[in-house]
Amino acid sequence: MIKVGILGAAGYTGGELIRVLLNHPQAEIVFANSESNAGNPVSDVHEGLLGECELRFTSDYPFDQVDVVFFCFGHGKSEAFLKEHAIPENVKIIDLAQDFRIAGNHDYIYGLPEIHRTEIQKAQHVANPGCFATCIQLGLLPLAKAGMLTHDIAVNAITGSTGAGQKPSATTHFSWRQDNFSVYKLFTHQHLHEICQTLNELKPASAPHVADTLTEGYETDGITVDFIPYRGDFARGIFCTEVVTLDTPMATEAVVALYKDFYRDAALTHYSDKALDLKQVVNTNKGLVHVEVFGRKVVITSIIDNLLKGAVGQAVQNMNLICGLDETAGLRLKASAF
Repeated sequence: MIKVGILGAAGYTGGELIRVLLNHPQAEIVFANSESNAGNPVSDVHEGLLGECELRFTSDYPFDQVDVVFFCFGHGKSEAFLKEHAIPENVKIIDLAQDFRIAGNHDYIYGLPEIHRTEIQKAQHVANPGCFATCIQLGLLPLAKAGMLTHDIAVNAITGSTGAGQKPSATTHFSWRQDNFSVYKLFTHQHLHEICQTLNELKPASAPHVADTLTEGYETDGITVDFIPYRGDFARGIFCTEVVTLDTPMATEAVVALYKDFYRDAALTHYSDKALDLKQVVNTNKGLVHVEVFGRKVVITSIIDNLLKGAVGQAVQNMNLICGLDETAGLRLKASAF
């Protein structure tokens, strides 16, 4: 049985992680940390767990009692926490924030199982990908590996309100979000860093460099990912469309075959022959991808649940891999029929 600790357990990702782990056949939650809620029942904050969970939040950090610890902090807090607290070397860390997603002076493996499964299995520390980044990358990975990303890439993606976190803000209140639609962080979303890093990692040496517009600007010799994020008037899920321009026209069958081959062995990402709708993935750990070809234009649709495949579901998938379990253990949640 894997002993688990959760830091930042009172937020949306913390609550969703508890929900998933309570149903995991080989995991046991030892502690759920939240200093502001210490002593209170977990179900007082995550009310959907009433009758499912007897845990109470704690302000303690009993790292000597766990095998794996999940960081469910806000961005920037994981690195700060590690500077102030010692975690035993044998305890595996899975960080859901963005602090260690970019390669640098650390040993965190970027936890996208579709391309890093072997590295994750050997890892001690994993940086869980961002939700938008996961959805967008799932749509582009096969083309990147095939060296077919040679022109600027147009990306539009809409996310539910839970993507903004649990703390209320002017754009998450129901009265503002309901029956509303808006754009934000136009071309400057922070997930561009990790998206471009992955595309450059996968592409052949002869393919153009994918420029990170946040740090390199638009005047480059490479190509850019032109990402427009939207806020939707629903709670959870990400629906993404990507338009890729090829050098020469390709038959639809050839592009579809490329995607099916790439995801043939993926545990939780699947190619769909039919057009997608968001309800297929909400409350599941699945990623679904569909493509249509119009001459030189390839239109990719990819969808995930932002809290599961885009966050804690993927984090548990990574836990399964680093602990030598079946990759899908505890993750076979099914979508609603309606």
